[in-house]
Amino acid sequence: MGGLSCAGAWVAGSDKPEKDSVRIGFLPLTDCASVVMAAELGFDQKYGIKIVLSKEASWAGVRDKLIIGELDAAHVLCGLIYGVQLGIGGRKKDMAVLMNLNHNGQGITLSRRLAEQGALDGASLARLMQAGKREYTFAQTFPTGNHAMCLYYWLAAHGVDPFQDAKVITIPPPQMVANLRAGHVDGFCAGEPWGHQAIMDSAGITAATTREIWPDHPEKVLGTSAEFATAYPNTCRAMVAAVLDAGRWIDASLANRQKMAEVIAAAPYVNMGKDVILQRAGPYSNGLGQTGDERNDLKFYGGGAVNFPFLSDGMWFMTQHRRWGLLKEDPDYLAVAQKVNQIDLYREAALLTRTSVPDGLLRRSTLMDGSIWDGTQPKAYAASFKIRALQ
Repeated sequence: MGGLSCAGAWVAGSDKPEKDSVRIGFLPLTDCASVVMAAELGFDQKYGIKIVLSKEASWAGVRDKLIIGELDAAHVLCGLIYGVQLGIGGRKKDMAVLMNLNHNGQGITLSRRLAEQGALDGASLARLMQAGKREYTFAQTFPTGNHAMCLYYWLAAHGVDPFQDAKVITIPPPQMVANLRAGHVDGFCAGEPWGHQAIMDSAGITAATTREIWPDHPEKVLGTSAEFATAYPNTCRAMVAAVLDAGRWIDASLANRQKMAEVIAAAPYVNMGKDVILQRAGPYSNGLGQTGDERNDLKFYGGGAVNFPFLSDGMWFMTQHRRWGLLKEDPDYLAVAQKVNQIDLYREAALLTRTSVPDGLLRRSTLMDGSIWDGTQPKAYAASFKIRALQ
């Protein structure tokens, strides 16, 4: 590590970043915070790069700009990256996951109208849907994305087939609340602060947080094309290191979270009142008089446990793509994940930032329906669900 300076950065010689300026896209969501703070607090400069942030309007726009190279990297849905890799979420292109950005921090919102009819959670929503005769419409943010997979999983766990028993549409996150308020959708799954904004607008209630579906689930990633990762490995390592430092800073104290909320609330970023953001970065209300501690859910670092790009995390999204018929055949789950997730680059950045890394590449989780996911039998796992589209 001859290029490692006492300040903790590669800044010279063969390890110097190939690009000194990187354009990173993001959507106005609370979990863009570590990317934003990496730029705002100067962690990027510490590692020899300048992060130029680009606010985007939709996940489809992020996808397209990553594919054509208009963005170098992005705060992006893990499921989107894998969808593009497999050619089911747009034009097929080899993609790369550099790191996880956060765990948890998303939610399922139901309209106030449904809540007044008794639909306060998944079980009561299922009863209402089974008793009624009208069509129910729910929204997610991208067809192969995390919110779609979480929404489908949650509905199916309560006996609702998301394709046979409901209509599901795609809406960009910033447009969710307006569509809910107008009655165009009965509920949605999206990242914060839009779930809490629905409560503030008296338009909806939080029926479930995604942590209840899959505790400490992977959410946004720092994604790029495989072409970019291959051409600019030192730049990618510098980006990961800067974001690791920013995530560590955010999780270090409530005061830091408050400062983060002030920064990302500004118009160039989320353009939202800081109190709305803080409501899901600390103790929060679900709109029904109950409170929880989202700070224990929305994590950006967690001692480094948040950021490691476990192969099993990416594989889970592929199992759900297969479950719902987006993939017509089972892929080689492990081989695809090994190709997409840039484990070696991440480990180098982790060493650089003194971030702990796990020994293994797979992790074990218990989801809301009691199913165990550990990445070892992905084909059997995808086919194991009672409610599914695959044949």
